[in-house]
Amino acid sequence: MHFVRAAKSGLASLANTTSAAAGRTPVILSTARRAFAPRHPAQVIVLGFAGAVAVGTSLLMLPMAKAGDGGATFLEALFTATSAICVTGLITVDTPVFWTGFGQLVILALIQIGGFGVMSFGTLLGVLTARRLGLKSRISAAAETKSSGFGDVRRVVVGVLLISVLVEAVLALILTLRFAAEYGYGLGRALWHGIFHSISSFNNAGFALYSDNLMGFVGDPWICLPIAAAVIIGGLGFPVLFELGRQYRRPIHWSMNTKLVLVGSGILLAGGTMFLTAVEWTNPATLGGLPPAERMLAGFFQSVITRTAGFNSIDITQMNPVSWLGMDIMMFIGGGPAGTAGGLKITTFAVLFFILKTELQGGTAVNIFGKRLSRGVHRQAITVVLLAIALVTGATMFLMMITDFGQERLLFEVVSAFATVGLSAGITAALPPAGQLVLILLMFVGRLGPVTLGAALALRERPMLYEFPKERPLIG
Repeated sequence: MHFVRAAKSGLASLANTTSAAAGRTPVILSTARRAFAPRHPAQVIVLGFAGAVAVGTSLLMLPMAKAGDGGATFLEALFTATSAICVTGLITVDTPVFWTGFGQLVILALIQIGGFGVMSFGTLLGVLTARRLGLKSRISAAAETKSSGFGDVRRVVVGVLLISVLVEAVLALILTLRFAAEYGYGLGRALWHGIFHSISSFNNAGFALYSDNLMGFVGDPWICLPIAAAVIIGGLGFPVLFELGRQYRRPIHWSMNTKLVLVGSGILLAGGTMFLTAVEWTNPATLGGLPPAERMLAGFFQSVITRTAGFNSIDITQMNPVSWLGMDIMMFIGGGPAGTAGGLKITTFAVLFFILKTELQGGTAVNIFGKRLSRGVHRQAITVVLLAIALVTGATMFLMMITDFGQERLLFEVVSAFATVGLSAGITAALPPAGQLVLILLMFVGRLGPVTLGAALALRERPMLYEFPKERPLIG
């Protein structure tokens, strides 16, 4: 009897221990999930883009993605996938020669996903399948699309898709007809080239199916102007496009963001066209050998492209160094926020301009188009610019230490990568692996934005519960 009671007691103890361990297992798993789960919407966006880059790299490393024997190296695939998902356009291998049709299709899919936004794309799938959104998905999509509120995320994401498909379809039709009628392409080839370049244009990617990019079409307005129009539309940003669609007849009701983007874009496009055309007018290697009308077309096209996309209809490597410097500035500024353009955005530099104007005039509040600017925007603009300058300067200095290329070319390459433009001074493929990894990092950070990446890396927010007394140091 004593033995039986002892056995029962042992079994009961073992059962209790097993039950307790089983009860602790969900707690441990839940704790692990909380420890490793993203704590900020920006973290979700960073992880989404990183995952897309990883998948794209894996697909491009497949032997069927590369022309010839074997597959692409890890660095070749990683660089191309990052450039595509970040809608940049920098390349280390010749796209139409190195990649097969499958590889080019992978690149095109990455461009579309990157331009549309990984989080917006995932949210759209949720809308179409589940017909409902969770709070976490709403927050992620709002962060990606710069939506003003969580309630309108569904409408914003669907609107982004509709605009993208509409612009890309119209441009693809124009390019397909031009390729078939003027250049004798068969229907299949004309359609593929039309679709590829339309998606690459609207998403400001700059990938082309020609080894010399678009230099063969430098004097063709039916190719250059539609592509430039798609680049401009994508570069305005979806908030601006939405507002123009709703209130195109009432500009007085346009928001400060829309007015800044439209005015700034007009000034930069006109100024860039005049600058590049004047500087390169007599350069026989760029505009000098073209008829006057084609020089104007090429100058305008390159001004549009420099702001955000990576196409080129003239030889960038043969341009004057002063043109490179001017293009550095235009690339650094970029296009409108919450769109397919890169750079630090027109609104950021417009805010800095009005802050400077207010300080020089001795004002106390920054007023723009009859509205007072929030002081929090002051700090945000200054932070973004200073972080970007530090990153570009540090990357340029590092490349100067590990390569023999001149500062002008290295700075051009760094700014092009960070601003996700894709123009090249002809040295990207010649950089050592460490230099190409630096450009990969710049493209990734440039697509997500310094502030977004910084917020994603922060483990948690730390609100200030107190304030220090004020004091003013001497300035100047």
